[in-house]
Amino acid sequence: MQNDPQFDFWYAVNNTEVISVPEQRLETFGATVVNYHLVTELMDSVDKVRVREGKLKAFRPEIITPPSITDDMLDGFGEEARRYADWLQKHAQDMQILKYGFKVQKREINDYILSDPLETVVNRVKDELTERDDPLGAVLVGVDRPWEVCLLKLMVELVQNSAPGNMQDIRQQQRDQKALFHQTLEKAFLDASRDAAKVPALAELLRKNGLFERYEDRFFAAVQASK
Repeated sequence: MQNDPQFDFWYAVNNTEVISVPEQRLETFGATVVNYHLVTELMDSVDKVRVREGKLKAFRPEIITPPSITDDMLDGFGEEARRYADWLQKHAQDMQILKYGFKVQKREINDYILSDPLETVVNRVKDELTERDDPLGAVLVGVDRPWEVCLLKLMVELVQNSAPGNMQDIRQQQRDQKALFHQTLEKAFLDASRDAAKVPALAELLRKNGLFERYEDRFFAAVQASK
């Protein structure tokens, strides 16, 4: 292997295979801890295989919308990328992207070496994982150095498998929140039209949510009705 960090990185990425991924997708509204099992052949030994068992923490996915794209997010990007971000802010405000964050919890790593062929060790690890019935267990085969890069393949598959369901959950939550707010707003209008003492609360609700101009005519109609 060449003494080139970039070569080492792509060598690890291109020589990593995800054997099995967690049955359970990443949590939408909380963190998820994935139990990974990375199997690698020792570079200078025959039929010597290392198994690393550790934890990969996936943080709660965050929504990024074009209006929320900041200069900090574009640090290192060129002028063309900034122009595209400006265009998105103006023309694709409803677009939503999920941002995932991962952390390798190094304190949880356990590794051991077996004197068996790679395929034998992989099958053994898979069988042990099946016996544990771990819905968040994953098995992958990679390189012994730089082994942490191998986890990128696992991260990609976790995101690909989870993103559709996560986005569906988030959109359903948004619909529920919108419906709840609509009920709250309608009740506030009804209360204000019946009781002048409730008018200030309605005004505050509208201003707080940037809706006063939109409902201005209806607001003053409620004020008149309360008299």
